[in-house]
Amino acid sequence: MNRPGTILVMFLFSVSVLFAQTSDTLLFSGQASAWANANFGEDATIWTGARYLPQLNYSLERPSGKFDFEVSLNAYGNLGFRPYDSSIVEGRIKPYRLWLRYSTSQLELRLGLQKINFGSAAFIRPLMWFDQVDPRDPLQLTDGVWGMLGRYYFLNNANLWLWVLYPSSEPKTWEFAGTNMHFPEFGGRIQYPVPGGEMGLSYHHRQTDTRGNSLEIPEIDAVPENRIGLDGKWDVGVGLWFEASQTSFSESLNALTHQTMLAVGTDYTFGAGNGLNVVFEHLVYGSGEEAFHFPSALNFSGISVTYPLNMFTHLNAIFYYDWSNRNSYNYLSFKRQLKRLDLHLMAYWNPENALMPNQPSERNLYTGAGLQCMLVFSH
Repeated sequence: MNRPGTILVMFLFSVSVLFAQTSDTLLFSGQASAWANANFGEDATIWTGARYLPQLNYSLERPSGKFDFEVSLNAYGNLGFRPYDSSIVEGRIKPYRLWLRYSTSQLELRLGLQKINFGSAAFIRPLMWFDQVDPRDPLQLTDGVWGMLGRYYFLNNANLWLWVLYPSSEPKTWEFAGTNMHFPEFGGRIQYPVPGGEMGLSYHHRQTDTRGNSLEIPEIDAVPENRIGLDGKWDVGVGLWFEASQTSFSESLNALTHQTMLAVGTDYTFGAGNGLNVVFEHLVYGSGEEAFHFPSALNFSGISVTYPLNMFTHLNAIFYYDWSNRNSYNYLSFKRQLKRLDLHLMAYWNPENALMPNQPSERNLYTGAGLQCMLVFSH
Protein backbone atom coordinates (compact mmCIF):
# COMPACT_ATOMS: atom_id res chain seq x y z
CA MET A 1 0.00 0.00 0.00
CA ASN A 2 1.37 3.45 -0.91
CA ARG A 3 2.01 6.24 1.59
CA PRO A 4 -1.31 8.16 1.26
CA GLY A 5 -3.23 4.89 1.33
CA THR A 6 -1.53 3.72 4.53
CA ILE A 7 -2.10 7.04 6.28
CA LEU A 8 -5.71 7.11 5.08
CA VAL A 9 -6.43 3.68 6.61
CA MET A 10 -4.92 4.79 9.92
CA PHE A 11 -6.89 8.00 9.75
CA LEU A 12 -10.23 6.29 9.08
CA PHE A 13 -9.59 3.88 11.95
CA SER A 14 -9.05 6.81 14.32
CA VAL A 15 -12.22 8.47 13.03
CA SER A 16 -14.22 5.30 13.60
CA VAL A 17 -13.12 5.32 17.24
CA LEU A 18 -14.35 8.89 17.62
CA PHE A 19 -17.70 8.19 15.97
CA ALA A 20 -18.25 5.34 18.43
CA GLN A 21 -18.82 8.07 20.99
CA THR A 22 -21.51 10.76 21.07
CA SER A 23 -20.85 13.30 18.32
CA ASP A 24 -20.87 17.05 18.92
CA THR A 25 -20.56 18.80 15.58
CA LEU A 26 -20.54 17.58 11.99
CA LEU A 27 -20.21 20.21 9.28
CA PHE A 28 -20.03 19.94 5.50
CA SER A 29 -18.92 22.92 3.45
CA GLY A 30 -17.27 23.57 0.14
CA GLN A 31 -16.01 26.03 -2.42
CA ALA A 32 -16.74 25.87 -6.14
CA SER A 33 -14.97 28.07 -8.66
CA ALA A 34 -15.00 28.53 -12.42
CA TRP A 35 -12.70 30.71 -14.45
CA ALA A 36 -11.60 31.76 -17.92
CA ASN A 37 -8.15 33.03 -18.83
CA ALA A 38 -7.02 34.65 -22.07
CA ASN A 39 -3.24 34.84 -22.48
CA PHE A 40 -1.86 37.20 -25.11
CA GLY A 41 1.82 36.24 -24.85
CA GLU A 42 4.02 34.50 -27.39
CA ASP A 43 2.11 31.25 -26.89
CA ALA A 44 -1.39 32.76 -26.99
CA THR A 45 -3.81 30.37 -25.30
CA ILE A 46 -7.33 30.45 -23.90
CA TRP A 47 -7.89 28.49 -20.70
CA THR A 48 -11.11 27.60 -18.91
CA GLY A 49 -11.50 25.52 -15.80
CA ALA A 50 -13.50 24.58 -12.76
CA ARG A 51 -12.60 23.44 -9.27
CA TYR A 52 -14.48 22.07 -6.27
CA LEU A 53 -13.10 21.82 -2.75
CA PRO A 54 -15.56 19.80 -0.61
CA GLN A 55 -14.74 19.84 3.10
CA LEU A 56 -16.01 17.73 6.01
CA ASN A 57 -15.29 18.76 9.62
CA TYR A 58 -16.17 16.89 12.78
CA SER A 59 -15.47 17.91 16.38
CA LEU A 60 -15.94 16.06 19.66
CA GLU A 61 -15.75 17.96 22.95
CA ARG A 62 -14.58 16.16 26.07
CA PRO A 63 -13.50 17.48 29.50
CA SER A 64 -9.98 16.33 28.75
CA GLY A 65 -9.84 18.19 25.45
CA LYS A 66 -11.27 18.50 21.95
CA PHE A 67 -10.93 16.00 19.11
CA ASP A 68 -11.62 17.14 15.57
CA PHE A 69 -10.73 16.21 12.03
CA GLU A 70 -10.91 17.66 8.54
CA VAL A 71 -11.23 15.88 5.21
CA SER A 72 -11.19 17.87 1.97
CA LEU A 73 -10.52 17.16 -1.69
CA ASN A 74 -9.19 19.21 -4.56
CA ALA A 75 -11.08 18.27 -7.74
CA TYR A 76 -10.32 20.32 -10.82
CA GLY A 77 -10.36 20.22 -14.59
CA ASN A 78 -8.79 22.57 -17.13
CA LEU A 79 -9.30 23.02 -20.86
CA GLY A 80 -6.72 24.99 -22.81
CA PHE A 81 -6.73 25.65 -26.51
CA ARG A 82 -4.98 27.73 -29.12
CA PRO A 83 -7.58 29.05 -31.57
CA TYR A 84 -7.71 26.87 -34.71
CA ASP A 85 -4.63 24.91 -33.61
CA SER A 86 -4.66 22.49 -30.67
CA SER A 87 -6.20 21.82 -27.27
CA ILE A 88 -5.15 20.43 -23.90
CA VAL A 89 -7.46 18.75 -21.37
CA GLU A 90 -6.27 17.96 -17.87
CA GLY A 91 -7.84 17.21 -14.51
CA ARG A 92 -7.29 15.52 -11.20
CA ILE A 93 -8.88 14.63 -7.88
CA LYS A 94 -6.50 14.54 -4.94
CA PRO A 95 -6.58 14.92 -1.14
CA TYR A 96 -6.30 18.55 -0.11
CA ARG A 97 -6.45 18.24 3.69
CA LEU A 98 -6.70 15.06 5.76
CA TRP A 99 -5.87 15.54 9.43
CA LEU A 100 -6.88 14.54 12.92
CA ARG A 101 -6.29 16.89 15.87
CA TYR A 102 -6.36 16.83 19.65
CA SER A 103 -6.33 20.19 21.41
CA THR A 104 -6.70 21.80 24.82
CA SER A 105 -6.50 25.44 25.88
CA GLN A 106 -2.70 25.33 25.59
CA LEU A 107 -1.84 22.26 23.48
CA GLU A 108 -2.50 21.19 19.89
CA LEU A 109 -1.45 17.92 18.21
CA ARG A 110 -2.32 17.50 14.52
CA LEU A 111 -1.60 14.42 12.37
CA GLY A 112 -2.06 14.02 8.62
CA LEU A 113 -2.06 16.09 5.44
CA GLN A 114 -2.03 19.69 6.62
CA LYS A 115 -0.93 23.24 5.90
CA ILE A 116 2.07 24.47 7.90
CA ASN A 117 3.16 28.06 7.49
CA PHE A 118 4.69 30.73 9.70
CA GLY A 119 6.78 33.87 9.58
CA SER A 120 6.32 37.62 9.48
CA ALA A 121 6.67 38.46 5.77
CA ALA A 122 3.62 39.17 3.63
CA PHE A 123 4.37 37.99 0.10
CA ILE A 124 8.15 37.56 -0.41
CA ARG A 125 8.79 34.93 2.26
CA PRO A 126 12.14 33.27 3.07
CA LEU A 127 10.27 31.08 5.62
CA MET A 128 7.89 29.71 2.99
CA TRP A 129 9.32 26.27 3.72
CA PHE A 130 6.18 24.11 3.46
CA ASP A 131 3.56 26.06 1.49
CA GLN A 132 3.17 27.83 -1.86
CA VAL A 133 0.54 30.49 -1.15
CA ASP A 134 0.60 33.07 -3.95
CA PRO A 135 -0.84 36.48 -2.88
CA ARG A 136 -2.16 36.89 -6.43
CA ASP A 137 -4.28 33.73 -6.19
CA PRO A 138 -7.89 34.57 -5.18
CA LEU A 139 -8.34 31.07 -3.75
CA GLN A 140 -5.06 31.10 -1.76
CA LEU A 141 -4.48 27.44 -2.62
CA THR A 142 -1.48 25.46 -1.45
CA ASP A 143 -0.70 21.76 -1.22
CA GLY A 144 -0.21 20.42 2.28
CA VAL A 145 2.50 18.24 3.79
CA TRP A 146 2.11 14.84 5.49
CA GLY A 147 3.27 14.85 9.07
CA MET A 148 2.73 15.46 12.76
CA LEU A 149 2.63 19.00 14.19
CA GLY A 150 2.58 19.84 17.88
CA ARG A 151 2.10 23.34 19.29
CA TYR A 152 2.16 24.47 22.91
CA TYR A 153 0.91 27.93 23.92
CA PHE A 154 2.42 29.50 27.04
CA LEU A 155 0.50 31.92 29.24
CA ASN A 156 2.76 34.83 28.24
CA ASN A 157 1.70 34.41 24.55
CA ALA A 158 4.90 32.55 23.61
CA ASN A 159 4.40 29.31 21.70
CA LEU A 160 6.50 26.29 20.77
CA TRP A 161 6.14 24.26 17.56
CA LEU A 162 7.57 20.78 16.85
CA TRP A 163 7.02 18.78 13.66
CA VAL A 164 7.97 15.53 11.95
CA LEU A 165 7.23 15.24 8.22
CA TYR A 166 6.97 12.27 5.92
CA PRO A 167 9.75 12.69 3.32
CA SER A 168 8.73 13.97 -0.09
CA SER A 169 10.53 13.02 -3.31
CA GLU A 170 9.30 16.30 -4.84
CA PRO A 171 11.04 19.54 -3.79
CA LYS A 172 9.02 22.05 -1.79
CA THR A 173 9.24 25.83 -2.10
CA TRP A 174 12.86 27.11 -2.17
CA GLU A 175 14.13 23.51 -2.53
CA PHE A 176 15.94 22.30 -5.66
CA ALA A 177 15.80 18.55 -4.86
CA GLY A 178 13.57 16.12 -3.02
CA THR A 179 14.17 14.29 0.25
CA ASN A 180 15.61 10.80 0.65
CA MET A 181 12.52 8.64 1.28
CA HIS A 182 14.24 6.63 4.03
CA PHE A 183 14.66 9.58 6.40
CA PRO A 184 11.86 11.70 7.90
CA GLU A 185 12.15 15.48 8.06
CA PHE A 186 11.87 17.22 11.41
CA GLY A 187 12.15 20.64 13.01
CA GLY A 188 10.64 23.19 15.33
CA ARG A 189 9.94 26.82 16.05
CA ILE A 190 9.55 29.11 19.04
CA GLN A 191 7.72 32.45 18.96
CA TYR A 192 8.26 34.87 21.81
CA PRO A 193 6.72 38.28 22.59
CA VAL A 194 9.11 41.23 22.62
CA PRO A 195 8.37 44.93 23.31
CA GLY A 196 6.04 46.16 20.58
CA GLY A 197 5.83 42.84 18.75
CA GLU A 198 7.15 39.29 18.59
CA MET A 199 10.08 37.28 17.23
CA GLY A 200 10.45 33.71 16.05
CA LEU A 201 13.30 31.22 15.69
CA SER A 202 12.80 28.20 13.39
CA TYR A 203 14.83 25.09 12.49
CA HIS A 204 14.36 22.27 9.99
CA HIS A 205 16.46 19.21 9.07
CA ARG A 206 16.22 16.75 6.20
CA GLN A 207 18.34 14.37 4.12
CA THR A 208 18.38 15.81 0.59
CA ASP A 209 18.53 13.44 -2.39
CA THR A 210 20.33 15.18 -5.27
CA ARG A 211 20.40 12.19 -7.60
CA GLY A 212 18.92 12.68 -11.06
CA ASN A 213 18.98 16.48 -10.91
CA SER A 214 19.78 18.67 -13.90
CA LEU A 215 21.98 21.06 -11.92
CA GLU A 216 25.75 21.16 -11.90
CA ILE A 217 26.07 19.59 -8.45
CA PRO A 218 27.21 16.16 -7.18
CA GLU A 219 24.60 13.40 -7.17
CA ILE A 220 24.33 12.10 -3.59
CA ASP A 221 21.54 9.99 -2.11
CA ALA A 222 21.46 11.65 1.32
CA VAL A 223 23.04 15.02 2.09
CA PRO A 224 22.24 16.44 5.56
CA GLU A 225 20.54 19.81 5.13
CA ASN A 226 19.94 22.25 8.00
CA ARG A 227 17.74 25.33 7.80
CA ILE A 228 17.58 28.11 10.38
CA GLY A 229 15.05 30.92 10.23
CA LEU A 230 14.68 34.13 12.22
CA ASP A 231 11.83 36.60 11.96
CA GLY A 232 10.30 39.51 13.84
CA LYS A 233 7.37 41.90 13.54
CA TRP A 234 6.53 45.18 15.29
CA ASP A 235 3.78 47.79 15.21
CA VAL A 236 5.31 51.25 15.73
CA GLY A 237 2.72 53.36 13.95
CA VAL A 238 3.66 51.53 10.78
CA GLY A 239 4.11 47.79 10.54
CA LEU A 240 7.75 46.69 10.38
CA TRP A 241 9.10 43.18 9.92
CA PHE A 242 11.99 41.07 8.77
CA GLU A 243 12.37 37.42 7.85
CA ALA A 244 15.64 35.55 7.27
CA SER A 245 16.57 31.97 6.37
CA GLN A 246 19.95 30.22 6.19
CA THR A 247 20.25 26.82 4.47
CA SER A 248 23.49 24.83 4.65
CA PHE A 249 24.54 21.36 3.46
CA SER A 250 27.14 19.21 5.20
CA GLU A 251 28.76 18.31 1.86
CA SER A 252 29.78 20.55 -1.01
CA LEU A 253 27.07 21.18 -3.59
CA ASN A 254 29.11 23.83 -5.38
CA ALA A 255 27.32 27.19 -5.55
CA LEU A 256 24.27 25.80 -3.69
CA THR A 257 26.14 24.65 -0.57
CA HIS A 258 25.03 27.69 1.44
CA GLN A 259 21.93 29.80 0.74
CA THR A 260 20.94 32.97 2.55
CA MET A 261 17.69 34.93 2.25
CA LEU A 262 16.64 38.14 3.97
CA ALA A 263 13.36 40.01 3.52
CA VAL A 264 12.37 43.30 5.14
CA GLY A 265 8.98 44.94 4.88
CA THR A 266 6.60 47.60 6.06
CA ASP A 267 2.93 48.46 5.69
CA TYR A 268 0.73 51.45 6.40
CA THR A 269 -2.91 52.38 5.82
CA PHE A 270 -3.30 55.96 4.63
CA GLY A 271 -6.42 57.91 5.56
CA ALA A 272 -7.35 58.69 1.96
CA GLY A 273 -10.99 57.90 1.15
CA ASN A 274 -11.93 54.51 2.62
CA GLY A 275 -8.32 53.76 3.54
CA LEU A 276 -5.43 52.99 1.18
CA ASN A 277 -3.28 50.09 2.40
CA VAL A 278 0.29 49.88 1.05
CA VAL A 279 2.68 46.98 1.71
CA PHE A 280 6.32 47.00 0.61
CA GLU A 281 8.89 44.19 0.85
CA HIS A 282 12.40 43.62 -0.41
CA LEU A 283 14.23 40.27 -0.65
CA VAL A 284 17.97 39.62 -0.95
CA TYR A 285 19.04 36.08 -1.89
CA GLY A 286 22.58 34.75 -2.23
CA SER A 287 24.22 31.34 -2.54
CA GLY A 288 27.80 30.13 -2.66
CA GLU A 289 30.34 27.51 -1.61
CA GLU A 290 31.14 29.48 1.55
CA ALA A 291 28.60 30.72 4.07
CA PHE A 292 27.71 34.42 3.75
CA HIS A 293 30.15 34.83 0.86
CA PHE A 294 28.32 35.11 -2.47
CA PRO A 295 29.70 36.08 -5.89
CA SER A 296 26.34 37.66 -6.73
CA ALA A 297 22.96 38.19 -5.11
CA LEU A 298 19.35 38.33 -6.25
CA ASN A 299 17.39 41.45 -5.28
CA PHE A 300 13.62 41.31 -5.50
CA SER A 301 11.13 44.03 -4.49
CA GLY A 302 7.37 43.85 -4.15
CA ILE A 303 4.60 46.33 -3.42
CA SER A 304 0.89 45.71 -2.84
CA VAL A 305 -1.73 48.48 -2.88
CA THR A 306 -5.32 47.77 -1.76
CA TYR A 307 -8.27 50.16 -1.79
CA PRO A 308 -11.82 49.27 -0.70
CA LEU A 309 -14.48 51.02 -2.77
CA ASN A 310 -17.03 49.85 -0.17
CA MET A 311 -17.56 46.91 2.17
CA PHE A 312 -18.07 44.50 -0.74
CA THR A 313 -15.76 45.82 -3.46
CA HIS A 314 -11.95 45.96 -3.42
CA LEU A 315 -9.23 47.00 -5.84
CA ASN A 316 -5.74 45.53 -5.53
CA ALA A 317 -2.48 45.98 -7.41
CA ILE A 318 0.67 43.90 -6.85
CA PHE A 319 3.97 44.75 -8.49
CA TYR A 320 7.26 42.84 -8.27
CA TYR A 321 10.61 43.88 -9.68
CA ASP A 322 13.58 41.56 -10.19
CA TRP A 323 16.54 43.95 -9.98
CA SER A 324 19.08 41.30 -11.06
CA ASN A 325 17.29 40.27 -14.27
CA ARG A 326 15.47 43.59 -14.76
CA ASN A 327 12.06 41.96 -15.02
CA SER A 328 8.79 43.37 -13.70
CA TYR A 329 5.68 41.44 -12.65
CA ASN A 330 2.38 43.34 -12.72
CA TYR A 331 -1.01 42.26 -11.41
CA LEU A 332 -4.32 44.15 -11.04
CA SER A 333 -7.53 42.75 -9.56
CA PHE A 334 -11.13 43.75 -8.87
CA LYS A 335 -13.17 41.81 -6.31
CA ARG A 336 -16.91 42.05 -5.73
CA GLN A 337 -18.68 40.08 -2.98
CA LEU A 338 -22.30 39.04 -3.65
CA LYS A 339 -23.48 37.11 -0.59
CA ARG A 340 -21.90 33.66 -1.12
CA LEU A 341 -20.61 34.50 -4.58
CA ASP A 342 -17.37 36.36 -5.27
CA LEU A 343 -16.46 37.86 -8.63
CA HIS A 344 -12.78 38.38 -9.48
CA LEU A 345 -11.53 40.25 -12.53
CA MET A 346 -7.76 40.19 -13.04
CA ALA A 347 -5.18 41.52 -15.46
CA TYR A 348 -1.48 40.62 -15.49
CA TRP A 349 1.66 41.44 -17.44
CA ASN A 350 4.65 39.29 -16.55
CA PRO A 351 7.77 37.80 -18.17
CA GLU A 352 7.21 34.72 -20.31
CA ASN A 353 9.65 32.75 -18.12
CA ALA A 354 8.58 33.72 -14.62
CA LEU A 355 11.13 33.21 -11.83
CA MET A 356 8.77 33.69 -8.90
CA PRO A 357 9.52 31.24 -6.04
CA ASN A 358 5.94 30.70 -4.87
CA GLN A 359 4.58 29.07 -8.02
CA PRO A 360 1.68 26.61 -7.66
CA SER A 361 2.30 22.91 -8.19
CA GLU A 362 -0.36 22.97 -10.90
CA ARG A 363 -0.19 24.95 -14.14
CA ASN A 364 0.88 28.58 -13.65
CA LEU A 365 -1.39 30.87 -15.69
CA TYR A 366 0.24 34.16 -14.74
CA THR A 367 3.05 34.11 -17.30
CA GLY A 368 3.06 36.60 -20.16
CA ALA A 369 0.17 39.05 -20.47
CA GLY A 370 -3.50 38.23 -20.07
CA LEU A 371 -6.91 38.63 -18.48
CA GLN A 372 -8.74 36.31 -16.11
CA CYS A 373 -12.29 36.17 -14.78
CA MET A 374 -13.22 33.93 -11.84
CA LEU A 375 -16.45 33.17 -10.00
CA VAL A 376 -16.20 31.60 -6.54
CA PHE A 377 -19.19 30.13 -4.68
CA SER A 378 -18.88 29.09 -1.02
CA HIS A 379 -21.41 27.05 0.93
